[in-house]
Order: sequence, then structure tokens, then C-alpha cells
Amino acid sequence: MGIIAWIILGAIAGFLAGKIYEGSGNGFLVNTIVGIVGAVVGCFIFNLFGAAGTTGFNIWSLLVATLGAVVVLWIYNKVAGRPL
Repeated sequence: MGIIAWIILGAIAGFLAGKIYEGSGNGFLVNTIVGIVGAVVGCFIFNLFGAAGTTGFNIWSLLVATLGAVVVLWIYNKVAGRPL
């Protein structure tokens, strides 16, 4: 997957994670970064349990990235001391 596809997937996943995880109103850049980091975290978590991680620019990768981004937002808010 190319860098442009990662950025687009990360932006979408970060936006969705921000909507799922309330209380995390972030801008486009932060959503994109959270989504890309979430894709890496989600891929690691899914591979840890024996499932496929990100497999390209498709719905499965978007799901993995979004779930990973929710985990990243949860950890970020716990470390920053922000309430849910």
C-alpha cells in the first residue's frame, strides 16, 4: 500500500475512531496521525491473535485501523488524564 493510500486510510480511520470514542474532538492532522498509528497498532493486535492485519486499501483494513485508532485514543486519553 502506498503512502497516499496510508494517509487516506488513516484519515478515514481516525475520523471514525473520533466519532466512536466520544470526547476526543481532534482536527484533520491529529485524526490522520491517530489513524495511521491505529493501523499499525490494530495490525499488531490482529496478528497477535492470528487474524490478518491490514491487507490493502479495503474494508477489512479500515476496520483494523479504526479499532486500532480507538485503542490509541483510549490510551492517549488515559495517559493525558482526560475523562471518557
